[in-house]
Amino acid sequence: MTNALFESITWDDRGLLVAIAQEASTGRVLMQAWMNRDALRETMDSGYATYWSRSRQSLWRKGEQSGNRQKILSMELDCDGDSLLMLIEQEGGIACHTGRHSCYYRYRDGSDWKVGESVIKDPEAIYGRD
Repeated sequence: MTNALFESITWDDRGLLVAIAQEASTGRVLMQAWMNRDALRETMDSGYATYWSRSRQSLWRKGEQSGNRQKILSMELDCDGDSLLMLIEQEGGIACHTGRHSCYYRYRDGSDWKVGESVIKDPEAIYGRD
């Protein structure tokens, strides 16, 4: 991997890049997370999504615990270089830590948010916690 590839990215002041996972087969956006240089490098080297966990301050290999990995099919950088769109194949059918297919499972209904997607698998069964 060349340095030019990383130099063309507009990293934020924390050294992070927005990363969006979009399911290639449906076009549905499943989640948004963050990547630092190490996460992006590992993603490119392995072919599977690795993110940067801001809360844990460590690499987060998507699916490492749950088995719900994201196989990278392609990557696109936006015009400003500050957002990465990854077309992925969602292994296991669950992208969200709530046990749903997508993290975008709530929709606006007037002045409230409604849940529009059922839990596929209880998070307790996946992670041993909620």
